[in-house]
Amino acid sequence: MGEATQIRCACGQTHLEVEGRPIASVECCCNSCREAAGRMQGLEGAPRTLTDHGTTPFVMYRKDRVRFLVGAANLAGFRLSPEAPSTRVIATCCNTPVYLEFKGGHWLSLYSGLWPSGTNPEPTMRTMASNLPEGATLPDDIPNAKKQSLGFFAKLFGAWVAMGFRNPKTPNTKEIKV
Repeated sequence: MGEATQIRCACGQTHLEVEGRPIASVECCCNSCREAAGRMQGLEGAPRTLTDHGTTPFVMYRKDRVRFLVGAANLAGFRLSPEAPSTRVIATCCNTPVYLEFKGGHWLSLYSGLWPSGTNPEPTMRTMASNLPEGATLPDDIPNAKKQSLGFFAKLFGAWVAMGFRNPKTPNTKEIKV
């Protein structure tokens, strides 16, 4: 499968391990990711989540390639609204964003701040750039897709095929209000 990499929350009490290469490394510009990141980085002691240009960086891994080694009891999730299809999970020990999970998804979008500075996989694209406020500009260092591209969905589908169409479970988390 490949090399394993250990990642952790800011205070070091919550450890994960990811195996092999990620599905993708992206910066999301959608309204919900930007709103959630703003809420999370407003928590006491929380690390910064949004980039300088207002995007949320994620490293996407198959669920079967993510292991929760230490501190799973620290994990707590929240939804932006009761009907939201996604849950954002933080490590409550230091309010570090850990992952975003889509209901029914076979992957986890891990917040890139879990990697030590300079070691996280560089993003290869930005998605949902059409959601940015009018007048916002993005650097042209990587593609800035207005929506999710066909290539983006093809990577997700390819990962699901490689997993035998399975959807492993993530740890049960307590709920918090953010």
